[in-house]
Amino acid sequence: MTIKALHHVQLAAPKGSEPELRAFYGDVLGLREVPKPPELAKRGGAWFRGDGVEIHLGIEDDFRPARKAHPAFLVEDLDAYAARIPGAVPDDLFPGYRRIYVTDPMGNRIELLQAV
Repeated sequence: MTIKALHHVQLAAPKGSEPELRAFYGDVLGLREVPKPPELAKRGGAWFRGDGVEIHLGIEDDFRPARKAHPAFLVEDLDAYAARIPGAVPDDLFPGYRRIYVTDPMGNRIELLQAV
């Protein structure tokens, strides 16, 4: 028995937040939205995919943002992301990487890393 890979990470979002999610995960982070299966699409939310990464944003009635738990995405040009995302917080505590923390429009924490 072996885990082969991580398929996706799920974060929560409030009802009606799909336009903001699309703007951030699609336009800012550059992930492409993928269609949800019809039965799951009825629940709202959105799914996004990039090369080797997938993130699902599910609607939660009693939504509270993930402020500590977070996905971490490897990127090629950290400075470009830092320039595009207001409030990016740099951190140099992870040897071998430069990284920043940002929040999505719902307040969920996101980590972006670039190997040095």
